[in-house]
Amino acid sequence: MVPFLIRRVGLMLLTALCLTFIVFWLTNLPPNLEKLAKTQGTVRMTDAQTASWLETRGYARPLPVKYAEWLGLIPAWTYEDSYGNAAGRCIGDGIAPEDAPRRCGVLQGDWGQSSVFREPVSEIIGKRLWLTGKLMFWVLLVMVPSALLIGVLAGMREGSRLDRTLSTFSIATTATPEYVSGVILIAVFASSAVGLKWFNGTATGAMEDATFANFTLPVATIALFGMGYVARMTRAAMAEVMTAQYIRTARLKGLSFGAIVWKHALRNALIAPFTVIMLQIPWLLNGVVIVETLFNYKGFGWTLVQAASNNDVSLLLGCSVVAVVVVLLTQLISDVGYVLLNPRIRIA
Repeated sequence: MVPFLIRRVGLMLLTALCLTFIVFWLTNLPPNLEKLAKTQGTVRMTDAQTASWLETRGYARPLPVKYAEWLGLIPAWTYEDSYGNAAGRCIGDGIAPEDAPRRCGVLQGDWGQSSVFREPVSEIIGKRLWLTGKLMFWVLLVMVPSALLIGVLAGMREGSRLDRTLSTFSIATTATPEYVSGVILIAVFASSAVGLKWFNGTATGAMEDATFANFTLPVATIALFGMGYVARMTRAAMAEVMTAQYIRTARLKGLSFGAIVWKHALRNALIAPFTVIMLQIPWLLNGVVIVETLFNYKGFGWTLVQAASNNDVSLLLGCSVVAVVVVLLTQLISDVGYVLLNPRIRIA
């Protein structure tokens, strides 16, 4: 297990470097830099003024140099502002140039300053990630047990009326996009047109105080969409296990159907769904953009959209780092859990 973990962690680090470099390259394309210059400077800047602004602030340097500086591997670029004072990434407000650190990148915990929110990127991501984490927790709490129950019930008796009913429900929920199901839920349960004003049509209040009224609809919208996929995978795995030779042997021994499902079939049937459930976490982190925008819940997905639409390079890079780390960590946990659940792989 230890050599396996060492190989996986090494591969994770290499993958993280490659992915962050690709995102860094995309955000530093010339059109994005020109838009950044006109956003930070003036919209009426000429091409010559834009090029001078970018060159003064170090954006015209080679991409590998800027990437190493962003990581904090080399000293940060410094320049003189319009008042003749020293400025740069490491020279913040109230910090004298001689007291500023030479390196201030991601490895040093300095993720830069947001050009839109005017706050440190690390603080913004910390607050927004907490809000999305709260939403993810309740979605998983609703989605995973419901999906596993539906999948196990459908797979126990393949081809039965219960199987067809639950499979149809699972396919319908997965095939319905979040922006459709969210609008339907708002129209039915939060609109005065129907009359069932049981819940709030917005989740802004849930950012400070999540209640049953303001948090049910966004949780239900995401849970319904993700539930069907996990349920279908569980149903397929359960149906395959129920036809295995050892299940037939257990039936010949006279064991009850409930004992066969609970003691022999369930654990083996949950190996594949476990991997699928772990893959839902990165989707929940980055895929809740529509739901957070629809319900005006300003979490991580909403922040990612704001950073991309306003060309907030520092915030966009910070969000990309978090997304890459979460994806790689969940894949590592998924691989380790798969090895622990499957003795054949563990022995190999």
